[in-house]
Amino acid sequence: MNKELCLEEALSHIKSGMTLMVNGFLGVKSPETVIDAILERGLKDLTLIANDTSMPGVGVSKLIAQHRVKSLYTSHIGTNPETGKQMNNGDLDVVLVPQGTLAERIRCGGSGLGGFLTPTGVGTDVENGKKKMSVGGVDYLLEHPLRADVALLKGSVVDRSGNVYYRGTTKNFSQVMAMAADFVIVEAEEIVEIGALGPDMIMTPAIFVDAIVQSGALAGGASLVRDGYAQ
Repeated sequence: MNKELCLEEALSHIKSGMTLMVNGFLGVKSPETVIDAILERGLKDLTLIANDTSMPGVGVSKLIAQHRVKSLYTSHIGTNPETGKQMNNGDLDVVLVPQGTLAERIRCGGSGLGGFLTPTGVGTDVENGKKKMSVGGVDYLLEHPLRADVALLKGSVVDRSGNVYYRGTTKNFSQVMAMAADFVIVEAEEIVEIGALGPDMIMTPAIFVDAIVQSGALAGGASLVRDGYAQ
């Protein structure tokens, strides 16, 4: 099944007020094409789940800058002054989540789990409003799963059925986010035919991907598969 869609068709699945998960670490391998299209469509009142809010002008920071996000779940905001400004002004509801906890909450959301216990945050502001319990004499916080209406990911190489390869550490949150959303859009640097990716190269199986959009041609007709980067 060919899941490649034009950008407009893929974006029809995103509405104002939805919860979005977006991959990327400080903007590295953020789905810039899709983010720009969200801005152009005027979508707003979004709840954003992301590791960070990048740096000004990069990735999800553009959603923050144009006040398209009303609620944010993230592990840090220090690289984007605009996020802190909106939080302090009361324009943006920010929930700071320890990075490992954020990843595990997303994983739970994708695995059908009701949550997990972690000692991270015990005795700090992180525990405010959360259920605390003791197991074996150790205090833990109950952290609840996170899910989204739509996940926006960036893949290095994607075949037309939706199998995804991420180069190096650019996979960051992509694998868990792909499992924790009702609809998954992957922006691909390179789209290849089904079968071009060997089984060991597939990091997100096609079963988790609903739509693929082209991020733009690689310079000079390069191919990550042909040139050995996806080996």
